[in-house]
Amino acid sequence: MGSFTSSLQPTRDRTRHAAPQVFEQLREAIITLELVPGTVLSRQELQLRFGLSSTPIRDALMKLAEESLVDIFPQHATMVSRIDLDHARQAAFLRRSIEVEAAYNLASDPDSELVARLRQNLKLQRAFAEAGDLMQFNATDRAMHRMMYDAAGVPDLWTVMQRRNGHIERLRRLHLPMKGKVDQTIRDHTAIVEAIAAGDPASACREVRDHLSRSLAFSAEIRARFPGYFKD
Repeated sequence: MGSFTSSLQPTRDRTRHAAPQVFEQLREAIITLELVPGTVLSRQELQLRFGLSSTPIRDALMKLAEESLVDIFPQHATMVSRIDLDHARQAAFLRRSIEVEAAYNLASDPDSELVARLRQNLKLQRAFAEAGDLMQFNATDRAMHRMMYDAAGVPDLWTVMQRRNGHIERLRRLHLPMKGKVDQTIRDHTAIVEAIAAGDPASACREVRDHLSRSLAFSAEIRARFPGYFKD
């Protein structure tokens, strides 16, 4: 399975908990584009890779199919799904709806401790951007957004959103290395944090809405660069 990376590790768990562990590893590899759209996943090779029987592998793949991250063709093959822009648009709509409301609430009653944590996170984003470390930059970016969900009192919606964002997240991963994207992201994040700090709900909502619309706005250019990664 030459397209698989070393990030897919065997699991020592042979219980009913093995399937969720396989699911999480495969999902992360798909979301980060280590397993690119169109990759064929052999169940037999997955069994060898993870050191498991067929049942947990089947269960993990079925769960990935529920998120439309793999396409299962019975008696034929299982393949990493191509990016579906309709799925991406719906996920972006849902995320904007949640985060605009969260930003409104946070800016309506600013918390100085939260603002300090958000500003510290921005410092880390700038440091990783300067170092060219997109993996850590992305992790810090995600941490900032999760911080806002937690502070707004809706941590469970973060989990819900993560299970719906597979297509928009892959689109964003393709967008991130493009010239100017990281700098724009930092500008957006800074504007969001400062609007919250200033107690300006209208500005906070506007900045979040603009920020979460950018990758979709570039979808035609991204698709032109990676045509094989997208659903027709």
